[in-house]
Parts: sequence; structure tokens; C-alpha cells
Amino acid sequence: MNGPYILALDQGTTSSRAIVFDRNGIACGFDQRELTQHYPQPGWVEHEPDEIWTTQLETARAALRNAGIAPSAVAAIGIANQRETTILWDRAGGRPIGRAIVWQDRRTTDACTHLEAAGLGPLIAQRTGLRLDPYFSATKIAWLLDHTDGLRARAERGEIAFGTVDSWLLWKLTGGRVHATDYTNASRTLLFDIERLEWRDELLDIFAVPKTLLPQALPSLANFGSTDPELFGCAIPIAGVAGDQQAALAGQAGFLPGIAKNTYGTGSFVVLNTGERIVRSARGLLATVALGLAPGRATYALEGSIFITGAAVQWLRDGLGIIADAAEVEALAAQVPDSAGVVFVPAFTGLGAPYWTPDARGTISGITRGTTRAHLARAALDAIAAQSADVIDAMQRDAAIDIGELRVDGGGAANDLLLRLQADVLGIDVVRPANLETTALGVAYLAGVQAGVWNDFDEVARHWCVARRFSPRIDANDRAQIMSAWRSAVKRATGP
Repeated sequence: MNGPYILALDQGTTSSRAIVFDRNGIACGFDQRELTQHYPQPGWVEHEPDEIWTTQLETARAALRNAGIAPSAVAAIGIANQRETTILWDRAGGRPIGRAIVWQDRRTTDACTHLEAAGLGPLIAQRTGLRLDPYFSATKIAWLLDHTDGLRARAERGEIAFGTVDSWLLWKLTGGRVHATDYTNASRTLLFDIERLEWRDELLDIFAVPKTLLPQALPSLANFGSTDPELFGCAIPIAGVAGDQQAALAGQAGFLPGIAKNTYGTGSFVVLNTGERIVRSARGLLATVALGLAPGRATYALEGSIFITGAAVQWLRDGLGIIADAAEVEALAAQVPDSAGVVFVPAFTGLGAPYWTPDARGTISGITRGTTRAHLARAALDAIAAQSADVIDAMQRDAAIDIGELRVDGGGAANDLLLRLQADVLGIDVVRPANLETTALGVAYLAGVQAGVWNDFDEVARHWCVARRFSPRIDANDRAQIMSAWRSAVKRATGP
């Protein structure tokens, strides 16, 4: 190991993780704890904020123990987090106001539909780069204010704080001294002007969100304060914060325009660096902040958010019971040469990019008497690849950029069959890096550059290397047939 060290906190949808990296970008200590998922009603998804905090603190302490280093050897902490998930808490005591509303939650669909019908969609898209959808934070905040007795009045008096998960962790880590977020997370709320890089009063008025709730928005590399000494035995600077998908782009050394990555997790998130150019999508993609570089300065990205990919494999395990462990899906799917005409559209919580149909529901079509569980497993992997191909096709058209290769990470990137299928339907190489912990690594890079562990992004980019490259094996005609069958199934899933 080669110090000084960076402690990366990676708070995700299903677990909290922490990894200690040395100055060569090598992981030398790790810990992970599962996070309880709450589903109080169909379409609702919640987390306990206190559990988010306690699991993240436990993993941080355990990762340091497992690395065998003292907290005083840590140069800085970086935070990567599940985005859009909305938490409100009492400023006086730090007590959360109910559960967090998770990014997957669809309870505010009607509110978004009402705002769209009022003609506000184009204005919101112009200011934020986003679209009106329950996915983002603003309508979640309003829902909490309107469904908790007396909360809106308390918020207007300045007694309540809002934050995405990064803000909540910053508040807890600093003992309530810092209420802040970074540009990447702010850009996912529907309240942040991505061109001006500031909260916009016009948007706050539209969503009826009091400005008193909001954290300070800072660049992704900044002084976010230091930890309360009681937590680790010393104060550790917090120097980097980014939403998980932007952090993964940094971990893939995606600092230059034209580099694209796909993270296969519960959902999948394709991000294309567009440099300092904001690309306004005509095809259902999002313009978002890729990285906050300095006060008032950022690089941008196009993003396609796919709600259900890895969760479809989890459903095969938990809902149908056809596999005992998610890792078994590759071997099961490999038992058949193809899906035999079965097409699975996993629209469990609607469809994200490029369709954005929150009312869509999952379908499995093409089933015959000969359909087996292996065909269903193969159809699930086909669906992950096809959804990603839809997004990347839209990206290339919107940005007028030919993506030369797709860099991949996340749990699904360990699945060789999935990556072969992905290369086939894309017609470009799919590249798996040597280090798949790109989310934690990316935010470690941000914190490390800010803390002086690394000089600049050129230096950290030299750590990135390829473990395996997957090249297309089918021709354009076969590719077109696969995507045609997929898009026909999507139409059925989104129809009346």
C-alpha cells in the first residue's frame, strides 16, 4: 500500500459501501452493508434515513480497520450517492422527517402530469436539462411538505432542511455544521439552473418549495468541511462529492468529450461526456452536470436513465424463484442460443429514457409451451442490452458524436454474456476496466485531486486500464431485427 489514502463512501440504493484507496488508485480496505427497502404501496419506494447513516458510518469504520490504517492517514473523504432520493430533517436536532422517498418512487406521477398539462415542461427542461418526472426530487419534496402535518409552515420558518443523500451524509459527518451539496446532485432536483449553476427562484415557485430548505451548492471538488472528531478519532477533510453516475464517469476516466460509460446496477445509467457544451436532447435524454470543476464552472453530459435492469434479474430470483442467486443468471441464460422469441420489457416502475412513460408496466411476450426458465433468463439479459442500445442510439443522434466504445461497470459488468450481447446490439466494442469499483474510485479521484494526492485529472486517468474488450459478432441486419422485436414489445408495454 502507498499512502496517503482516500476514504470513498459509496451510498447506493441497495447498500452502503466504503473503500479505502491508496495513491495508486488501488483498493486496500472494503466493507458493505445492505440497506432495507420499504414498499408501503405499489409504486412507492422508501428508505430509513437513520439506516442510511448508520450503515454508511459502519462501513467507513470497517473499511479503515480492514485496510489496517489509522484514520489520521486518510487525506480526504469523498462521497458518492444514490441521486434524487429525497430526505427532510429537523435542523435543530437532525431528526429525519419520516422516511426518504427513493428515486424509484412513482407517487408523484399525477403532480408531474398536472405541471406538464399546464405547459411548464419546456421551461423546466430549458432551465434544468431534465424532464417532468417523479424520478427527480422536486415533486418528492412538495409531497412530503403537503402530507406531513404542519411541515410546510415549519419549512417556511427555516426549521427544516432538505437534502439528497450526499447532503444528509455531510450533515451527519460534520455534526450538523455543513448543509451542502454539489453541482451534480443539485442538477437532479428540478430546482437547479444548470447553465447558471445556481438554485432558481422561478423553479422553486413552480414546485412550491421554500428556498429555506435548500443546501449550499458547491463544485464537486471543494471544501465540504471536516468530520466530527468523535466519529473517527480525528477530523478528516471531506473534499469530493458527486452523484453516483457522475462519479462512475470519473472512475472510468471519462473526463473528455465523447467518452461514454454504462453502469449496470439496479437500473442502468448511460452517461456521455459533452464537455462544456450543454446538449438539449430531442430524444428523451437528460442534459446534466458531469462534474463541477470550480465555482460557476462545470462540464456537462447527456444521460439516459434506465429504471430497471439488474432489478429484473432480482425479480427472476425473488418473484419467480427461477434462480437462487443473481449471479446464476449468466449460466442459466447461456443454456440456450437465444430467447426463442421471448421478449421481456421490465417496466416495473414505468420506463425511463428514451421513452419516459411512468404508467408503463412490465410485459413478457412470445411465450410458448416450449419456453423454459433459461429462455426467461436470456430475455432478461436481452432486455438490459436493448434498453441500453436505445439510449446510446439517441445519444449519438442528439450530440452528433460517434461513440467509439462503451466503458462499463457495476455489478452487471461482471457478466460476460451480457457484455457480448451488449456489443452485438450496439455494433461497437464494450470495454470492461480492470477496476469495476468505478463509482467509489471516481469520487476518490475527485477528493484526491482537491486534497493534493494527485495533481490533476490527467494523472488519475493514467490509472485506468482495460481488463477485457468485447467486440460485435453479428451483422447490421441481425442487429436491426433484434431491436425491431424489442421496440415492438415496448409499444405493447406502453399502449392503452
